[in-house]
Amino acid sequence: MRRNLRSIVAAIPALLVMACALGPDYHRPETKVPAAFRFEPTATTESFADQGWWQVYQDPTLQSLIREALDNNLDVRIAAARIEQARAVLGSTRLQQLPQIAASADAQRARTSVDQRVPGVPAISNVFSADGSLSYELDFWGKYRRATESARAGLLASAYAKQDVMAGLVSGVATAYFTLLTLDEQLAITQHTVGTRQKFVDLTQAQHERGTVSGLDVATAQAQLAIAQATIPDLQRQIGIAEDQLSVLLGRNPDQILRTESSQLTRVLEPAISPVPPAGLPSSLLERRPDLRAAEQNLVAANANVGVAKANLFPSITLTAAGGSESSALSDLFRGSTRTWSVGAGLLQPLLSPQRNLYQLELADAQKRQALLQYQQSIQTAFREVSDALIARQKYAEFQVAQQAQVDAQRRANTIALARYRVGSASYFDVINADRDLFTAELSLSAAHLNTLLSLVQLYRAVGGGWQTEQSGKSAPDPTPDTTGLTPDSPSASARAP
Repeated sequence: MRRNLRSIVAAIPALLVMACALGPDYHRPETKVPAAFRFEPTATTESFADQGWWQVYQDPTLQSLIREALDNNLDVRIAAARIEQARAVLGSTRLQQLPQIAASADAQRARTSVDQRVPGVPAISNVFSADGSLSYELDFWGKYRRATESARAGLLASAYAKQDVMAGLVSGVATAYFTLLTLDEQLAITQHTVGTRQKFVDLTQAQHERGTVSGLDVATAQAQLAIAQATIPDLQRQIGIAEDQLSVLLGRNPDQILRTESSQLTRVLEPAISPVPPAGLPSSLLERRPDLRAAEQNLVAANANVGVAKANLFPSITLTAAGGSESSALSDLFRGSTRTWSVGAGLLQPLLSPQRNLYQLELADAQKRQALLQYQQSIQTAFREVSDALIARQKYAEFQVAQQAQVDAQRRANTIALARYRVGSASYFDVINADRDLFTAELSLSAAHLNTLLSLVQLYRAVGGGWQTEQSGKSAPDPTPDTTGLTPDSPSASARAP
């Protein structure tokens, strides 16, 4: 019997070599990739996304807020928990490829009926046993190998999903920060305008008392003052909402965002609007954006599940072995004469099973087609987001330059109109119109500057930047993240945006 057991064990490697993994092997689907992004001035291999977020956002206050958000934000922590779940699923799936081992021990004391007792056998008997068993299902059709492949892809998808959450968080904090800066600036503009209009109301009232202007001029000046004053509560409301939004992104409860010592958030101003950063080649976007890598890993998992469904249609081949001891006396349990053993092999062919049928294969095929379409849709969406961000950066910058010229002209016009009004060379309505146009132009310039900043944030996010960590000192994504660590590693950057 031992010779037969050795023969069975020796045959296992040969059977495994002959075994095959059913289902299609994964190959990245062909995708129509343009040679360059639309609205890209000059296509280049360098990409804006090769820089870390701390290199793009050089405002110290903003950097501090982003670090706090990455440490405390709940979305990032949830994504990390999902990675741990996926890692546990992978570990559990891998165990299916190993023999199942169990051990048992049993003690029993029983009394036999007088009618059933064999003469000479005691009425009360004891039975002690200790057994070990081994069961191994040959992965002849590759069911468990495909399941492991699917679980590994799920882990990679979770890791890439966390990177995408981090990139979105960096973008969200930058957006909220720049929005809060702009609202502070617009509030300061409005408060300055209120102060200016209050002085003009006082001046108009004094002239009315001297009889040089009519009551209509006084009422018009007071109405313009009220318009500016009414803008302040609305701006304060927007500031409160922006602070709450930023607080939640930082992992805090809604609260006030503390300003600097000057009571204003500092803004790093550029001496001139910088050129549009390079977006890189569209083909590299498939390797750079974490959301696209996650979508591809979902496709890999769906492809492997097709193999699992196919393998389930074929027979399961199981080898079993058991051995132990059984004795009526505990002291004799481990003597040679009490040993027991058994070996066996089994084959199970499903004929009618809710878990192993052609419908399950059709389901896996449909899920694979869905994952493929979602992957292709994600690629198209990514190309559109980059193109939109490029045109937004270009045109918002041009609009900001034109708006700055308008503000400069309106300031000169306002100064001239007020000077002429004081000497009686201009009408009151000239002053009112100039002041109103200046106020509107200054608010529009502030909004234009915000749009220019946000277009930069959107472009950096669209080309796949923002997920990098400062500790690694690396700024380009790793196409194959480490499935044993919490987050994928990333190789060093090979390019830098100017």
